[in-house]
Amino acid sequence: GSPYQPVIEALENYPQKKFYNVSKLGGAKYVTELLCFALDTLPYSIRVLFESSVRNCDGFLVKETDATNILDWKTKQNNVEVPFCPARVVLQDFTGIPAMVDFAAMREAVRNAGGDPAKVNPACPTDLTVDHSLQIDFSKCAIQNAPNPGGGDAQKPAAKLSLLKVQPRKAPCRSQASCRGPCGSGEAARSPGHFSAQIENTPILCPFHLQPVPEPETVLKNQEMEFGRNRERLQFFKWSSKVFKNVSIIPPETGMAHQVNLEYLSRVVFEVKDFLYPDSVVGTDSHTTMVNGLGILGWGVGGIETEAVMLGMPLTLTLPEVVGCELTGTASPLATSIDIVVSITKHLKQADVAGKFVEFFGSGVSQLSVADRTTIANMCPEYGAILSFFPVDNVTLKHLKHTGFDKARLEVMEAYLKAVKLFRSDESSSREPEYSQIVQISLSSIIPYVSGPKRSQDRVAVNNMKSDFQACLNEKSGVKGFQIAVEKQNDIVPVQYEGNEYKLSHGCIVIAAVISCTNNCNPSVMLAAGLLAKKAVEAGLVVKPYIRTSLSPGSGMVTHYLSSSGVLPYLSKLGFEVVGYGCSTCVGNTAPLPEAIRNAIKQGDIIACGVLSGTKNFEGRLCDCVRANYLASPPLVVAYAIAGTVRIDFETEPLGTGFNGENIYLRDIWPTRKELHSVEEECVISTMFKELKEKMEARMKGNKRWNLLEAPESTLFPWDLKSTYIRCPSFFDKLAKEPVSPQPIENAHVLLYLGDSVTTDHISPAGSIARSSAAAKYLTNKGLTPREFNSYGARRGNDAVMTRGTFANIKLLNKFIGKPAPKTVHFPSGQTLDVFEAAELYQKEGIPVIILAGKKYGLGSSRDWAAKGPFLLGVKAVLAESYEKVHKSQLIGIGIAPLQFLPGENPSTLGLTGREQFSILLPSELSPGMTLDIKTSTGKVFSVIALFENDIEITLYKYGGSLNFVARRCL
Repeated sequence: GSPYQPVIEALENYPQKKFYNVSKLGGAKYVTELLCFALDTLPYSIRVLFESSVRNCDGFLVKETDATNILDWKTKQNNVEVPFCPARVVLQDFTGIPAMVDFAAMREAVRNAGGDPAKVNPACPTDLTVDHSLQIDFSKCAIQNAPNPGGGDAQKPAAKLSLLKVQPRKAPCRSQASCRGPCGSGEAARSPGHFSAQIENTPILCPFHLQPVPEPETVLKNQEMEFGRNRERLQFFKWSSKVFKNVSIIPPETGMAHQVNLEYLSRVVFEVKDFLYPDSVVGTDSHTTMVNGLGILGWGVGGIETEAVMLGMPLTLTLPEVVGCELTGTASPLATSIDIVVSITKHLKQADVAGKFVEFFGSGVSQLSVADRTTIANMCPEYGAILSFFPVDNVTLKHLKHTGFDKARLEVMEAYLKAVKLFRSDESSSREPEYSQIVQISLSSIIPYVSGPKRSQDRVAVNNMKSDFQACLNEKSGVKGFQIAVEKQNDIVPVQYEGNEYKLSHGCIVIAAVISCTNNCNPSVMLAAGLLAKKAVEAGLVVKPYIRTSLSPGSGMVTHYLSSSGVLPYLSKLGFEVVGYGCSTCVGNTAPLPEAIRNAIKQGDIIACGVLSGTKNFEGRLCDCVRANYLASPPLVVAYAIAGTVRIDFETEPLGTGFNGENIYLRDIWPTRKELHSVEEECVISTMFKELKEKMEARMKGNKRWNLLEAPESTLFPWDLKSTYIRCPSFFDKLAKEPVSPQPIENAHVLLYLGDSVTTDHISPAGSIARSSAAAKYLTNKGLTPREFNSYGARRGNDAVMTRGTFANIKLLNKFIGKPAPKTVHFPSGQTLDVFEAAELYQKEGIPVIILAGKKYGLGSSRDWAAKGPFLLGVKAVLAESYEKVHKSQLIGIGIAPLQFLPGENPSTLGLTGREQFSILLPSELSPGMTLDIKTSTGKVFSVIALFENDIEITLYKYGGSLNFVARRCL
């Protein structure tokens, strides 16, 4: 008798295809009062949520009222919680391994509680890509920058390289065993035994012989090191793929998680046994948002929330505001996708879109390729939005056709999306949805920018780069400034390196990385870097050998079009060799700088710079002695590497001198749009994407190292007590059948007193393990040498390492210490200790601890160990002025209370020093947004807001976090 009656229909012209027709819920009331008016005005992203609620409505996890609330989005936004059931989950190994370890531990806990452990399986397709294990142990060859390494004949007629010409004075390929210089006949490649390590159908060509050569030796060495140091983790992943249903493991060297998600895993429309529904996804990688450029609703969440989705629970979110971003005009030919990205980032950052959906519309949208859209969507975590959505339109369908989707599939997809009103029409007469607010951006106003030196939202016009860096030297230490005395700003430090003397000064480039994040989904910007490198080499320009240059593509597709277009050898000549396929520089996995360079930087207190084509540039992330980091487009990364400094005006100053001593300017080697489009049309063709998918499948099946890896097949994982990679965590030690009332927090000491903008990088580092850290001491006691430490990311399956790594970032500024250091004060004894050591003492003494923080606590990439780590340190609550929304939810999901000062109040206004003890009364019955009283040991009493937004968050907190809540459901 309910008016809510979802209708399953056959798709018009395709009677065998079924779907839920969201336009026909049944009942005249809904048809006339809601559907006929509301559905057409809903933002497309909200329509995806609506379809999911209709399809998954069971009256328990998803209720009728949830669907009607979503349909009534215009009045209910920000006022109600709604469930969302994503179609699938993607994981990467850094954040995926704790999720899978928790799954394994959950099986153990369910067995111990009398349940069937085999019932613990993901309820939806779950793909885990092993892509974050790559470290750059080996990079370029020593002879990379010789003007003519190997001594080629300068008078030899130019050979044709793929689509591009090679000038007569070019050098032979860089030290490949199969090439001995321009000998005229060419030599065979290495033996067939080496073929397995090559990227099939994507050979690197010798620029003289046009013969395939093996992948650079650096790739093979890095792959071997990756499998060696990560064997335990890889064995655990392989066990997971064998025993868990619905789990697929994509082995190392296949590609980046978000790139594989975009190119290989994305369906756009799911079809299961002739039943159609929209593709949607959540993942533990913050770059999951990239797929929104394909019209697939998806965003990054923590491992805790992901595990709940994997177990069949809906993701709960506040029905979000949707900011409509209207794009008009056409971008300048000189502006790359990165310029568009950072411009939109700044506009949306200023518009305060944190915690909201962003959806793009307007005439400018149709002028953006899918590659441009995915690049823009990929950056949305940096400006705080949950996601940035581009509805499917004709541009999307054209792209999918080129990437191998067959005609019949595309016809069904288009018909279905139009039937459920998820297809955006380019016709001017089509009605645009209604939005919470509209941000207008003219693409015509966008000019080339870089971002930095410390934050991605701080844009600098390229033509102002020199003066802006000078201003940074003058400014006080802070979000941009370095506070260098005027008399020291022109200091020069000479350094001997490889037999030559070089001069380092403020602004010198020491790291230049063309990496996969953001850029490899867009062929034009990567090809621009290659074409610029080609022109630079032909002009006689070189890169100084001490600069750590690297090229880390996200998949073989990138290598394919760089190779087929003929630009890869030129990138290699400038030092941008392919180092492997996975996260590297962006997550702090770059090789150490040469010791002579490090010493010179420290000796002269030089503000050295890194330039990378990624999305992360937090201070100290790339290397502890590289204090200024700039995000730039791939061609600008190459240009700055050639210049060797950021203190250059490209308009008036040359990059360097050519073969004949003439000055070479950036304008002389910058590729035109016509050149880019010509190469792109000839090289980035539909067959490449089809071959990519075939190669992806073959590579996953034919990965010899992976296939030879032994792994157990038991239902329960056989934990090795000696393992330093995989440990059974203690989250389920207090698993109880019923929740307990919240307990008061009495006489808690402050573990850390932090300021504003504390990022998840500060809380839970992802880079290398410092030799003096608490984690290093633990591993040393286990018999490991520093060379065997690996990285924090690789050891996320070991709670003992990760707990010790919590707040171990060298740039952590604790007000108790007064300078950046991973230290704090243990107040009962007065000792200054590592954060872990102090927390350990507090726990032995039975003293609870809290954290005091400023604004925007928990910024940055979603990282579940940024919540798990503090929990295992004994942190009971965080008291901050404001939070990053995802991190706040993760604190609740692990059992830490997020408390917020009242508006206008903070520790300073309240006269708090952090040395007091704090007592927090938590009532047995919590309610969303309630006010609590805190009493200090000095007698001061003040009020704070408990940031529980809904009854579900309160329930999770009462159960001790979502892990315990989910485990009970399995019982």
